[in-house]
Amino acid sequence: MTSPASRTRRTIAALAALGVGFTLWSALPAAAVDTTTRGITVQGTGTVKMVPDAVRISVTTNVFLASSKEALAQSSGVAAAIRKVLTANAIATKDITTARINVNPEYIYSQDKAPAISGYRATQNFSIVVRKTAIAGTILDQLVDAAGDNATIDGATPFLLDTEKAMASARALAVKAAKAKATTYAKLLAVKLGTVQYLNENTASYNPMPVAYAAKVSADAAPTQIDVGQQDVSISVEVRWNLK
Repeated sequence: MTSPASRTRRTIAALAALGVGFTLWSALPAAAVDTTTRGITVQGTGTVKMVPDAVRISVTTNVFLASSKEALAQSSGVAAAIRKVLTANAIATKDITTARINVNPEYIYSQDKAPAISGYRATQNFSIVVRKTAIAGTILDQLVDAAGDNATIDGATPFLLDTEKAMASARALAVKAAKAKATTYAKLLAVKLGTVQYLNENTASYNPMPVAYAAKVSADAAPTQIDVGQQDVSISVEVRWNLK
């Protein structure tokens, strides 16, 4: 007949193989046991799916002319046309950010001659937050119409304006998952969970992905539509319980 001690050793070995961290000296007299070292450590992950409530658009003017002054002036004109579209769609100034303005020379290189300036390229990049996702595609089309070939759409990214509520829900799910796992292992080991010794939040994951955009090829083409879908907000925690 297998002894209780032998069965316990096999259970502990099996759990160790599953990656459960614990330290248990149940054979020691109660007076000699340091209860802070007896515990079960587990990981738990909580994930919630959320529908994005905004779209971030990145658009860049792109003008190439013979002089830097001309290039910057025309780029600024394109930027003004972009702002006009945004104003017409009630995009607040707080949601329009000029990320960068550049004017740089471009060169012609040949094997037998020194590099020669061929002209100057001026760019202005805007980051725009559209809080009404239903009109984001329409705004993209209007930006392309207004800027013509002198601007590029760098991306349109659906995202959550406020992730705190989603993060709070994910944390609750992560702790619930960790506690369920710890309770299962405690039953397998015939021990009881005590107080929580520590909790570490290991990862908080939220990575909005941009949507590819292609300009309409004709005036009667279907309008652009941004499908925001759902996005995952995830949190992982590590929790250690003392054993009673």
